[in-house]
Amino acid sequence: MNTFQGSSNYVASEDLMRSMNIAIALQKPLLIKGEPGTGKTMLAEAVSQALGKKLVIWNIKSTTKAQDGLYVYDVVQRLYDSQFGNEGVDDIQKYVKMGKLGEAFSADEQVILLIDEIDKADLEFPNDLLWELDKMEFYIPETKQTIKAKQRPIVIITSNAEKELPDAFLRRCIFHYIEFPDAEQMEEIINVHFDHLDETLLRQVLDTFYWIREMYNIQKKPSTSEVIDWIQALMLGGISADKIRETVPFAGVLLKKNEDIDTLNRHIR
Repeated sequence: MNTFQGSSNYVASEDLMRSMNIAIALQKPLLIKGEPGTGKTMLAEAVSQALGKKLVIWNIKSTTKAQDGLYVYDVVQRLYDSQFGNEGVDDIQKYVKMGKLGEAFSADEQVILLIDEIDKADLEFPNDLLWELDKMEFYIPETKQTIKAKQRPIVIITSNAEKELPDAFLRRCIFHYIEFPDAEQMEEIINVHFDHLDETLLRQVLDTFYWIREMYNIQKKPSTSEVIDWIQALMLGGISADKIRETVPFAGVLLKKNEDIDTLNRHIR
């Protein structure tokens, strides 16, 4: 049986690895929630790398419909071809293109399917996928074909908790909430990205980063990806470690709202 034990470039907690492996064993989607920047999307990349399986990513937008992930029938192209006498117009199959779910079902080998940021779509979107995720199949009426998964994909679904998901959908998933890393976990994550980082710089960065996150009026707290970018900016700028907490250089790498910059400035003056 496939089991996920972490990877060289992704720091996963024991609870997260346990949830991932339960989802694999029970053949159920793993629904991952957590604030932006906690590594939800990167989990799928890490599982793909660790298990040596192809990663198929379905990025969800506000306009995405469930049908988009199954297949698209290009009726406009077929009409165009028929008007100009192109050959093969009667072959409807050539006008059917698989979506990301269809691609995962059609793969000869098991793949990792990431449905990323499912809460961006409308409320009916998750319910519209219940049958397909349960039965691992869907029907194409234009060609009278039923597409069944050759190998049941390992499904990872992420949500930023922007809206609640339907109960019927939640019942079909294994759920895991990724807590924001504490300082010790964050140090592990940083060490994955930087070799031999100066210890004084690391301590100052962590101290300042969590100090900012705990400020009462911060509207958009800096995330893991932003602290990684901030360290790179500090190193490129040649900033002395003892100036970091005192002046918070390159604050715009960490904070992305004017109000948050103003809040920080009031604390460091």
